[in-house]
Amino acid sequence: MRKKVSIVGAGNVGATTAHWIASKELADVVLVDVVEGIPQGKALDLLEAMPVEKKDVHLIGSNDYEATANSDVVVITAGIPRKPGMSRDDLLNTNYKIMSDVVAKVVAQSPESILVIVSNPLDVMAQTAFRQAGFNRERVIGMAGVLDSARFRTFIAEELKVSVENVTAFVLGGHGDTMVPLPRYSTVAGIPITELIAPARLEQLIQRTRDGGAEIVKYLKAGSAFYAPGASTTEMVEAILKDKKKVMPCAAYLTGEYGINGYYIGVPCKLGAAGIEQIIEIKLTPEEDAALKKSAEAVKELCAVVGV
Repeated sequence: MRKKVSIVGAGNVGATTAHWIASKELADVVLVDVVEGIPQGKALDLLEAMPVEKKDVHLIGSNDYEATANSDVVVITAGIPRKPGMSRDDLLNTNYKIMSDVVAKVVAQSPESILVIVSNPLDVMAQTAFRQAGFNRERVIGMAGVLDSARFRTFIAEELKVSVENVTAFVLGGHGDTMVPLPRYSTVAGIPITELIAPARLEQLIQRTRDGGAEIVKYLKAGSAFYAPGASTTEMVEAILKDKKKVMPCAAYLTGEYGINGYYIGVPCKLGAAGIEQIIEIKLTPEEDAALKKSAEAVKELCAVVGV
């Protein structure tokens, strides 16, 4: 029996995640959205691509959460983007209500599922989902670090003109301006990038990583990134469904790790069939530790707005 993944939100990120999952033949997919016809149409279009791709995956779209029943993993991308004239607090409160409603419906249908949260602001939405679901922390995971690290890896590979397969990179902290790229733990074929890239240039690459989402928004004008977020989400889903024990940076609820307690923050996690199977604590320099704590404070401030 094939695994089942439900994706809430059939916009660009949700539909692209469905595409990546189906193309890897990871699971049957249910796309759910409040807009009638959109999830049904996109799911049918993808389903009709499967004979060409030679993949035996079934996809359906629905406006009803009953279709998501007994999902192994539920990816939540639902939420609204910030609109002109909308304050940060307005956006937070609106998406808080959407996330709370979605999670309640998802949990009712799939009480044994693992939740992967993609909606923004990421760390707060993961915290909201965790509070609403009542699951243990291992089963509610935020997707951000994989995406941020992928961007950092892209820029490193381009800079050094090497294969992206040679590049590993770690980006910790909250998903946003306070994220913490770690050059000391980023390598090319095992060689620390600090030995290959001059400090001033490396700082430019780090800043471009922090601005990665905004750079794409600037080009698109109406919309934001979806290919890389979809691929990053799929990598997490694959690690869970295949029980790969794969270490990657994810937003996890910390209970004292890194000196942070009671909040979601990006840290190295081992993902497997149980969700987060280990939070790995790496040694940080005083500067890195201070940057991570600053990032946690930014998350804490946003959580206070919606009271989670």
